[in-house]
Amino acid sequence: MDPGDWPGNLGAGLLPAPDGTCQGVFLRYDLFGGRGPAMIIGNLPEGSPAREVPEGEVPFEVAQLLIALENDEEVTVVGAEDVPVMQGDNLLIVRRLKLSESRISCVQFDRSDHVLVTIAAWDRPITDDLYALLKPLPAELFQQG
Repeated sequence: MDPGDWPGNLGAGLLPAPDGTCQGVFLRYDLFGGRGPAMIIGNLPEGSPAREVPEGEVPFEVAQLLIALENDEEVTVVGAEDVPVMQGDNLLIVRRLKLSESRISCVQFDRSDHVLVTIAAWDRPITDDLYALLKPLPAELFQQG
């Protein structure tokens, strides 16, 4: 992902494991220029504990978005739908999560290198155009350093 592709503020964070490996990379995108996050994008490799979410509970990225928004209401997953999306010449199967908080949009998809990408957005839909802006993070980023 190139920060120059996005207006507003873009920040990044790592979810480190005790052994030094990276258990996830999170991007916080603030379209409003300091007035609150608009989107959190997570990249979680296979085996990351943040991928282990009990049935009905929201993904880690949604929880982080709620924390950033200082919203302490309980939000749950009430449904999911798999949707095919064309990305260039590739077919991407996107899982759209329906949440009890209707102002949050959330989608997930697996990359070919088994990294789970989750996008959580506040008060705006996630359109198919967004996937074209996402550039894969290199696999080396998830290696022990």
